[in-house]
Amino acid sequence: MAILANNSLDLHPPNIVKPKIIVICGPTALGKTSIAIDLAGTFSSEIINADSMQIYRYMDIGTAKPTPDEQSYATHHMIDFVNPDEHFDARKFAEMAHKKIIKLHADGVTPFVVGGTGLYIKALVHGLFKSGQADPHIRSRLQEQARICGSDFLHQKLNRHDPETAEKIHPNDTYRIIRALEVHESTGKTITALHREHGFKDNRFRVLKIGLHISREVLYDRINHRVDAMIESGFLKEVKEILNMGYSDSLKSMQSIGYRHLVDFIKGRCSWNEMLRTLKRDTRRYAKRQLTWFKADPEIVWRKPGQLREIRRLIKKFLQDE
Repeated sequence: MAILANNSLDLHPPNIVKPKIIVICGPTALGKTSIAIDLAGTFSSEIINADSMQIYRYMDIGTAKPTPDEQSYATHHMIDFVNPDEHFDARKFAEMAHKKIIKLHADGVTPFVVGGTGLYIKALVHGLFKSGQADPHIRSRLQEQARICGSDFLHQKLNRHDPETAEKIHPNDTYRIIRALEVHESTGKTITALHREHGFKDNRFRVLKIGLHISREVLYDRINHRVDAMIESGFLKEVKEILNMGYSDSLKSMQSIGYRHLVDFIKGRCSWNEMLRTLKRDTRRYAKRQLTWFKADPEIVWRKPGQLREIRRLIKKFLQDE
């Protein structure tokens, strides 16, 4: 199962020097991409994407994917390489990113891991917990319940069993809700309990984690403006083109923030103004969940986006330390 990773990517043996990585994380709309590109240029580095939506082909505007021009300033890895209907999860991310980091380390490059998907970063740095094989019968039954009763019904069910996990998952995110319920039914334990048992104390790498933050008021204002900019840049056209290519609006990728909202408008389920209102609201809520996730990580050093000089100083010291 996607979040049910194991420790197949073993920690480096004691006699092997662990590679260094620099994580740039934080909520959406903070400018992580531009800052990472600047830093990668300063330190002759490369960027590994840790945004679970920027992996998808054709989904550019709605994911705020770095433009070809931006990517020309720094080499980007693990971006724009998965079709919208392909399965991809934290386990696959950790495996692929791990291999890429080892190769870059051999070439003398300390990469930047950049994104707002906390689970991807945790999977890469600490590994994920074991919980056995997926049970297709449980999954099928839950999928049928979602079809008949709706994802909100399953979200309420998850909230009764595992409120901490439910708080981190949007009620419309059917894929992750089913995944969490499947874990509980197949193991008898919640994801929250499994996370606590794992501990996530061992690092596969020597890591500097830099979290970007600004005041909530400013962040929410930036989110509202970003949504407007995405719409002006042709987000609606992008969604229509993906649908015209034959991709279903029920795909996990198409159920993400922005895409599902525009699909609802295209299908006549809401007005344009209602779509904009809920899109901005849900993006703000997503940013709040991201902050909750990252604030729980004591390893993160928090800086404001404007503190680039201080961020460069931290990175320089980290790279110089043995």
